[in-house]
Amino acid sequence: MKKTKLIIASAAMVFALGGGILWASDHADAPNVKGKSTDITDLYVFQGANTDNMVFVGNVQGLMSPTATTTASFDENTMIEFKIDNSGDNVEDLVIQCVYKAGKMYIYGPVKPANTGLSSTVVGTASVVVPVTPYGASPIIGTSSSGIKAFAGPRDDPFFFDLDQFHKIVGGTASGFNNPGTDSFAGTNVMSVVVEVPKTMLNSTGKLGVWLQTKQNH
Repeated sequence: MKKTKLIIASAAMVFALGGGILWASDHADAPNVKGKSTDITDLYVFQGANTDNMVFVGNVQGLMSPTATTTASFDENTMIEFKIDNSGDNVEDLVIQCVYKAGKMYIYGPVKPANTGLSSTVVGTASVVVPVTPYGASPIIGTSSSGIKAFAGPRDDPFFFDLDQFHKIVGGTASGFNNPGTDSFAGTNVMSVVVEVPKTMLNSTGKLGVWLQTKQNH
């Protein structure tokens, strides 16, 4: 299935496999994607509690109120795709493709992409399939015999930012952030996909570049 119309959430992030958490955030998008299923809010990549694994987190559809979250869902027409560069040339060598269908998230990869760049094709068969966790329910975790774990569903927005104080700083009425600050995203939710993968599947000598894209059938 060829997919186009993408939104890139962040610049490429390069990090050591044994390093700490890295993230990219984008909570204010252009009108053509804001509030839509393609709207990316966050990308997080970090070493798992099992230090032999890496965890990839992609969040979409941000700033949802609890009321809106009760009826929110992933879009069957939108692919969420982690792109992974393990050779340092800023071109994806592997992808993790997340495709929603009939209440379940299908995770493909990590696998070599059929093509690189601005269009994608679903590759192979699903590595793991996990039912989407309903809002307020205990997390449903899907696992595979190869050690991949996955979650999909609504979560509290993990990103912390004092937006009002930021505006004051930019406007020249404040010189810095407060400690503690005020979380402008408190009480809002996102739709989240989390994929935990053994490091051995990433074919890296020690560094990875990761970016996140959403794509729709066109």
